[in-house]
Parts: sequence; structure tokens; C-alpha cells
Amino acid sequence: MGVVLGNIIAIYRRELQSYFVSPLAYAIAGVFWFLSGLFFILILMGPDGILQTVAAFDLQGQQLGVPVPLIDVPYEFVRAFLDRMGWLLLFILPIFSMGLYAEERKRGTLELLATSPVTNWAVAVGKLLGVLTFFITMVVPMLALETIALSASNPPTSPAIPLLGHLALILLAAAILSLGMFISSLTDSTILSAVLTFALILLLFFVDLIAKNIGGSIGEALEHLSLLKHYNALVQGIFDTSSLILFASYIILGIFLTAQSIDALRFRRS
Repeated sequence: MGVVLGNIIAIYRRELQSYFVSPLAYAIAGVFWFLSGLFFILILMGPDGILQTVAAFDLQGQQLGVPVPLIDVPYEFVRAFLDRMGWLLLFILPIFSMGLYAEERKRGTLELLATSPVTNWAVAVGKLLGVLTFFITMVVPMLALETIALSASNPPTSPAIPLLGHLALILLAAAILSLGMFISSLTDSTILSAVLTFALILLLFFVDLIAKNIGGSIGEALEHLSLLKHYNALVQGIFDTSSLILFASYIILGIFLTAQSIDALRFRRS
């Protein structure tokens, strides 16, 4: 067990270090921060933002002399912001996952990994943890901005919903990266890997809409596979263990399929 853990840590450190010296990773992070910051400002202070909407309701209530509906501004802000962040992951994360194994294939180092004494599970877990850690470092600055914004709310907002929402964001990212890692292990084309990952995640986002058209027990089963449905539930503050189980299932499935893919490569090479 100690040897396997040591192998995972070694792969994890190598993968994480590769992102911190990659110009592409910094470019993607820059685009992510720019778009996230833009969403942050527009949702909070834009012409149709939450603060403007609340001010308009207050003004209308004063002019008409009627009570205005109460709006939980921190909750609405966190929900709207994390909703945009979830959609942003659909476009950003396939670019990260596309090189997890495709680059190894292109450079010819995948064969070395496949024939090394390190287990395929350890390699897959280490690679996934490395890219996920880099993604979390990208989220931290945005989390700091949210904390500053929410600290100004009166009365103070409960940290439970923001924390649950960001946990959902990390789980969604881990699921996308895990499935993208499997697709990356099937091809040496990074572009093809990114496109196929995008298509698969888009399908898993909207599978509940397809399920509604199918109906019946099959439709109900397919509806539970929707990433977007379970992500939105957690973002809205609905703590459902089935959502956590679904994300964990996708993460484990991606790791399992990746290990099997590399096992198949090892079998062909032998």
C-alpha cells in the first residue's frame, strides 16, 4: 500500500509541476480568470445585475407605496455565479484533459508508463489529482473575491451554501477531467480528445432533457445521469447524497476506464 501511495504522489508531483511550467496552462488560467471576473462583475454590479435589480425593486416599492419582495442577495449571487462557472468548465476543462495521455502517446512515453512497474491505477489517479489541484488553484482567487463580496452582506450570510456550491464545482471538474482523461488515453490527437470530451460532457449535461422525451423507467434512469441537474441541486443548497454518489461514480468510472485502456495498450505491446 505504501509503494502504491508513493507512486501516486510521484506521478502527482510530476503532473502538477508540468502545469506550473506550461505556457498553455497559464494562458488557459488567464482566460478563465478574465471570464470569471467578467461574470462576477456583471452578475453583481452589471446593468441587469443583482444589486441593480434590488435597487429597482426598492425604488418601485417606494414610488407605489407597496411592500417589495425580499431577495436573498448573497444566495442569488452565489447561485448565478456558480451557474456561469459550471458552463465555463464545459469549455475550459477539455483543454486540460486533452493532453493527459494524448501527449504521452505523441512523445512515445506512454509505452514507458504502460510497461513500468507503476500500476495503471496509480498513474491515472496521480494525473487526475495533479490537474485537479491546478484547477483548484485557479478557483482560489475567485473564491477570495466572493468572500470579500459576501462579507459585506447584512445580515451576514451563512457559509454553508457557498461552501456546498464550491464543493459541487470541484466535483464537477473532477468528473469532467476523469472522463476526459479516459478519452485522452484513446488517441494521440489532443484536438480530437478535446472535441470528444466536449461532446461527451455536453451530452451528460443535457441527458435529462433527452430522458424526458423518452419517458418511462428508462427515461427516469437516464435523468439521474445528468451532471448539470445534480450540479444545480448542490449549488442551490440542496444537499443530496445521490448527487455526491453520482459525481464519485463518474470520477471512479473515468479512472477505471483509463486504467483498462492502458492495460490494453500494455497487452498489445507485450
